[in-house]
Amino acid sequence: MAKTTSKNSYTRSLGRRKSAVATIKLFSGKGDSTVNGLSLEKYFPTKTEKIVFDKPFEITKTTGKYHFQAKIVGGGKTGQVQALSLAISRCLVKINDAFKPDLRTNGLLTVDSRVKERRMVGTGGKSRRQKQSPKR
Repeated sequence: MAKTTSKNSYTRSLGRRKSAVATIKLFSGKGDSTVNGLSLEKYFPTKTEKIVFDKPFEITKTTGKYHFQAKIVGGGKTGQVQALSLAISRCLVKINDAFKPDLRTNGLLTVDSRVKERRMVGTGGKSRRQKQSPKR
């Protein structure tokens, strides 16, 4: 599913985690990767976040061969990083099917579907909290 623009061809993919949705365009070749128009260092300043979204490239040994433009909406930084990692992994599989077993064994193609439980009516403000029962 490679889309072609006037200059570059790219692969498009989507990743989700909690309430974060990451849409990326993965381009081949060297270049600057951006998230929501900002550089990666500005958008994800901590080292642990960089480790998470670099993992698909390290496992497939394609570090420095691709760059991307990402748009991430919703969620916090952790959910956004994990959504970005899933989207990158999906793009790499679209480019080369040989990457799929390695990414699958490392858990990078598995969607983590855990979401915050909704607030229940009559529970006193929280989702799992029960109302206090009378003592007498």
